Amino acid sequence: MQKGQNPNYPRPGSQIKVEPIRDKRAITRIKKLLEDTPRENCIFILGINTAFRANELLSIRAEQVHMIEHGSYLDVKQKKNNKYRKVVLNQAATGAIQQLLASRDYAPDDLLFQGQRGPITVPYVNRMVKEWCKNVGLKGNYGSHTLRKTWGYWQRKGNNAPVPVLMEAFGHATQKQTLDYLGIEEKEIHELYLYEI
Repeated sequence: MQKGQNPNYPRPGSQIKVEPIRDKRAITRIKKLLEDTPRENCIFILGINTAFRANELLSIRAEQVHMIEHGSYLDVKQKKNNKYRKVVLNQAATGAIQQLLASRDYAPDDLLFQGQRGPITVPYVNRMVKEWCKNVGLKGNYGSHTLRKTWGYWQRKGNNAPVPVLMEAFGHATQKQTLDYLGIEEKEIHELYLYEI
């Protein structure tokens, strides 16, 4: 390794998979940790309740959400394919948005998630998620994509959402891609073999 190289940085062409938050108590602890920081709380709550990618969350403008209420739709353009994705916002998401809007003055065209030096970036969200997970004692690899994966994991595990529905929500091409993405296929197959007929 050359001097100055980060040993944790992936090699070109390789991928590092991040995990969903599989522990509901850890989610509750992160919410408690962030309850007094409206911006971070809103990023976390929207991330685990919408399946938007971090760059999609960061593209939301104040004018898109200033009249938002429970059950409202939020249309966000996906950078990956330039298509719009419409999501229905639940009470947790609208509450977090309203708390953030009340915390500072926004011009209609302002990005919702601002830092002291301007708009927040995906690498910054990545660092925040890692820090939140570390602070509540989670072991493993977490990052900005953890929020989206957490939504899918709990939709499947807690809400019994069918894989084809999740596949559509994520914009995946195959069910296998969705199962791999959520990291639950291997465990489910293992449990099939343990079931006695």
